[in-house]
Amino acid sequence: MNTIMRKSMLSVAGLAFAGGVFAGPIAAHANPVDAKPVAVAVQSAAPKPQGEQSHISLNDEQTANVKAIIAATKKAGLPERAAVISIATSLQESKLENLGHLGDRNDHDSLGLFQQRPSSGWGTPEQITDPEYSTTAFLKGLKQVDGWQDMALTDAAQTVQVSAYPDAYAQWEQQATDLVAQHWNS
Repeated sequence: MNTIMRKSMLSVAGLAFAGGVFAGPIAAHANPVDAKPVAVAVQSAAPKPQGEQSHISLNDEQTANVKAIIAATKKAGLPERAAVISIATSLQESKLENLGHLGDRNDHDSLGLFQQRPSSGWGTPEQITDPEYSTTAFLKGLKQVDGWQDMALTDAAQTVQVSAYPDAYAQWEQQATDLVAQHWNS
């Protein structure tokens, strides 16, 4: 949660507390007929997506890659949140396309769903263009991030990927969450 949001939440909580302290004695003498139910905001267990969200339509190959990422996540014994982070990362890195070498349009020697680099030790070109292998490699890095389950998606992804655009992963969280919800049990 960013600092501005945290301060806003604390301010609202402080006002609610102060209102209860000062209005409490008065409310105790109020006519119960005049009482109205009060809505209470409850924070869900799943973190809310950060910032504006992007969305793309998926073709059959991209959908197959979503399913491959989910299968590799399950095989690794990790929860749905790991699949959400993986899919959002792949949406940012390759739009869920298993990219080969793109020549001058390519970032160094980056390949595959996660744009992993053989020269950085992610594996051979053949390995990192295999969806199961590349997902497993990403998940291995994710598991090494202390507290990844509870951190913002973009922070978890960035810690593994070390991207020049660390905040870019956040824009895909909602679509990744929707895709995991759609395909986790299929």
